[in-house]
Amino acid sequence: MNDRNAGSALFLGVFLFAGLIGLGYIISNGVMKMKSLERTVSVKGLSEREVPADVAIWPIKFNAVNNDLNELFSDIQNKNHLVLGFLKESGFEDGEISVSVPAIVDRQAQGYSDASKLPFRYSGSSTITVYSRNVEAVRKTMNKAVDLGKKGIAIVGQDYETRTEFLFTKLNDIKPAMIEEATRNARDVAQKFAKDSDSKLGKIKAASQGQFTISDRDSNTPYTKKVRVVSTVEYYLSD
Repeated sequence: MNDRNAGSALFLGVFLFAGLIGLGYIISNGVMKMKSLERTVSVKGLSEREVPADVAIWPIKFNAVNNDLNELFSDIQNKNHLVLGFLKESGFEDGEISVSVPAIVDRQAQGYSDASKLPFRYSGSSTITVYSRNVEAVRKTMNKAVDLGKKGIAIVGQDYETRTEFLFTKLNDIKPAMIEEATRNARDVAQKFAKDSDSKLGKIKAASQGQFTISDRDSNTPYTKKVRVVSTVEYYLSD
């Protein structure tokens, strides 16, 4: 009876030992596979395009001075009329033109220390803004703005407040193709890395689209935009 129990215990021990060896092999093999999956490469893919602006915002600002407030307002209204006529003759419609409320400054009321020495007490300004999708028409008309000077209207130069803006608003139309291009470029870089390191490129572990940016191509051609996106993709590597 004791020999039988001893034999059973020995058999059970051998069985457990073999099971532990098998379990250790499985765990070790699994760990090795997990380690191989941890080998990754992170790459970036760039996509850039030059596109024409599809919206133009052109502020036309002029100043006026006078010692009589009523005459100042009349002068501004007359000049507004001339500017509006100029824009209508250039082909712009009412819906593309907006006129701001005139800004008037009383220099004496503002406490200028040398106000009594100034030749004019009141100064005023008016801004007429063109918002149009006909960018080419805006550019051509801007080149003809010298005609307003011949009519006694001195247009304020392109400073921060009166700078003409050119916008690109059709980003959604080109987004899919640019993301595809950036991802393809990223994969090309990863393929090159894998080849140089004697590895094989696996599946994507993680990917980040990146942010689209729209900027002027250069300071002289703000009506031509550069659209840019950088995608970051992480791939698995294997032997």
